[in-house]
Amino acid sequence: MPHSFGLRARTRYLFSRDFRTKGPIKLSTYLKTYKVGDVVDIKANGAIHKGMPHKYYQGRTGIIYNVTKSAVGVIVNKRVGNRIIAKRINLRVEHIKHSHSRDDFLRRVKENTKKAGDARAKGEVANLKRQPVQPREAVFVKVTAKNAPETVNPVPYEALV
Repeated sequence: MPHSFGLRARTRYLFSRDFRTKGPIKLSTYLKTYKVGDVVDIKANGAIHKGMPHKYYQGRTGIIYNVTKSAVGVIVNKRVGNRIIAKRINLRVEHIKHSHSRDDFLRRVKENTKKAGDARAKGEVANLKRQPVQPREAVFVKVTAKNAPETVNPVPYEALV
């Protein structure tokens, strides 16, 4: 059982760099532009100790509320007991990345706007609801001379001693 209760206790593998991602940090990490309102994922970089989030926030998604020279402020929801508290944490840019969680939603909004406009031009009502994946269409397999049914039997067991 572990007996240390520090900030980074039990993070041996949590904050370790992935395979083939060790070494210096890419320059593109510092060149990304973050704006207030952007949705970001928190993924701590173990090589940079400054501005590192607590282990609880690893893998969480939040919204940027403040941008400074080398860090950003992020609002993250944290469940405490039976309530959810909006926590404000400050992180350096090495520990965050733009989230792709809203990309599909935003793409769908654009498609639905276009569909609704086209339907309105035709005088119809557009059905914009998503449908679950439907079963495949039924097909009839014709038995021909080249495709005769074949009976398959199990091979009898033989002890090879």
